[in-house]
Amino acid sequence: MLVVRFPRFLTNMMPRMTWGFFGETNKVFLTFDDGPTPDVTSRVLKELRKYNAKATFFCLGRNVDHYPEIFRDILNDGHSVGNHSYSHLKGFGTKNSQYYKDIELARRLIDSELFRPPYGRILHNQVTEILKNYRIIMWDVLSYDYNRRVKGEKIVNNVLRYTRPGSIIVFHDSAKARKNVYYALPRVLESFAEKGFEMAAIPMKREEVNKLKDKI
Repeated sequence: MLVVRFPRFLTNMMPRMTWGFFGETNKVFLTFDDGPTPDVTSRVLKELRKYNAKATFFCLGRNVDHYPEIFRDILNDGHSVGNHSYSHLKGFGTKNSQYYKDIELARRLIDSELFRPPYGRILHNQVTEILKNYRIIMWDVLSYDYNRRVKGEKIVNNVLRYTRPGSIIVFHDSAKARKNVYYALPRVLESFAEKGFEMAAIPMKREEVNKLKDKI
């Protein structure tokens, strides 16, 4: 069984992390994890432009290292970016010192106060430490586009069924998700536009945006 939305009792147990912006009446927040990825990220950006949609890209430092020009395209299109670690380490089973070092390694490339833990797996004491420097952004709706056993139609149906005003929705601009995101994203964007949703990026501090643009 796919858990598209975390049960509310679980999110209520972890209130220090951001699960959505439910005070918003007509906005939804698309996010993309694990990029930038050649071809895939560019295709995602092209689809977003068609609907004047903004999103937040939680990037891996190693991919920004390899594809800085694609990272530049994300920023130039007016999207937000967040730190998704350098190497995609799980908080579970990783020494804290190694986990924090990996996040800070990504920070030299992705100087953003937004952080999303890889796999959403993070320990209580890690949350406490990371919140000293970041806002931890989780999600309200998980698309499962990375799961090759899940068909594109199912992904579209689940995202549209569970999204509500203020939802944070997870897609991936990764090679693994390529087929599903190519199918699902245009259909989700079209439906959101028809429903009158504004597709918004999670705000970054203006000084962070300026510093990032100065670097690239």
